[in-house]
Amino acid sequence: MALKDILPSRLGFGAAPLGNMFRAIPEEEALATVEAAWKDGIRYFDNAPFYGAGLAEIRMGEALALKPRGEYVISTKIGRLVLDEIEDVSESGFGENGVFKYGRSNKVVNDYSADATLRSIEGSLERLKTDHIEIVWVHDIAQDFYGDEWLSVFESARTGAFRALDRLRDEGAIRAWGLGVNRVEPIELLLDLKEPRPDGFLLAGRYSLLDHDRALQRVMPAVAERGLGIVVGGPYSSGALVGGPNFEYAPATPQILDKVARIKAIAGRYGVSMKAAGLHFALANPAVAGVIPGASRPERISEDRAAFEEQVPADFWRELRQAGLINPVAPIPDAD
Repeated sequence: MALKDILPSRLGFGAAPLGNMFRAIPEEEALATVEAAWKDGIRYFDNAPFYGAGLAEIRMGEALALKPRGEYVISTKIGRLVLDEIEDVSESGFGENGVFKYGRSNKVVNDYSADATLRSIEGSLERLKTDHIEIVWVHDIAQDFYGDEWLSVFESARTGAFRALDRLRDEGAIRAWGLGVNRVEPIELLLDLKEPRPDGFLLAGRYSLLDHDRALQRVMPAVAERGLGIVVGGPYSSGALVGGPNFEYAPATPQILDKVARIKAIAGRYGVSMKAAGLHFALANPAVAGVIPGASRPERISEDRAAFEEQVPADFWRELRQAGLINPVAPIPDAD
């Protein structure tokens, strides 16, 4: 089934911040953020065991526990198994950056086998307080996490997780599966295989105003041709697009900051918010089924909704293209 037929709307909620990404978020603030998303009408929630070693799933499960289960869609991920064993989180988290160093202290191990896939889903179901999950993404089988070993990790997932998820989808236990990655190469590799049969992909950071050239070469056209779909994660490029200090979970380079400044100058002349520019650019591509900005404060939800509904002049996109700030073949709203 195509992702667009599963997702209840094109604007969803990315739960990574709920895992105490970058900072220790008070429990009441995290729960209030999910509640704000619900009141705003958001009905697609993406999560992962990796986000704070299960903390994001626990918080989301608590916040959604009394909501009608048939009214919303959950996606989560496999590949990182949360154990009962406790470890020093300063040595884990998000690689050496320790993005989730404020999360739970449970040990997280990498395992893409079929057995670990089933155990991971069982753990997610318990933390999320639900009896089913609609979409499962295979998490981070790419160079950014595994370096030169990524192809062997991919092969482990191909013979383990991929086949298990194909079976679960065909049996009706889940509705869809695919990869949840920050790089395009694993998607390209999977699309070249005759089997298995993914339903779509969650691509974070690679189809944004600040970084989209590589995805346009093969991934977006191939996904559209196959009738699949892309969920775009990180539409604000770890916050860099909207004035934050980070790009790719690390301090933004001078080149990135310069590009942001140039886009912002043009946006200012047209009265366009940077959040609207980021969301509308991603959603203009026909391969994109939805976009999931992350939020850790309730007020961010209303900002995202306002940006989603904002009217952006076609001349704004034309000027960005003329200035060389977006790829000349990238689809742009109302301007082609």
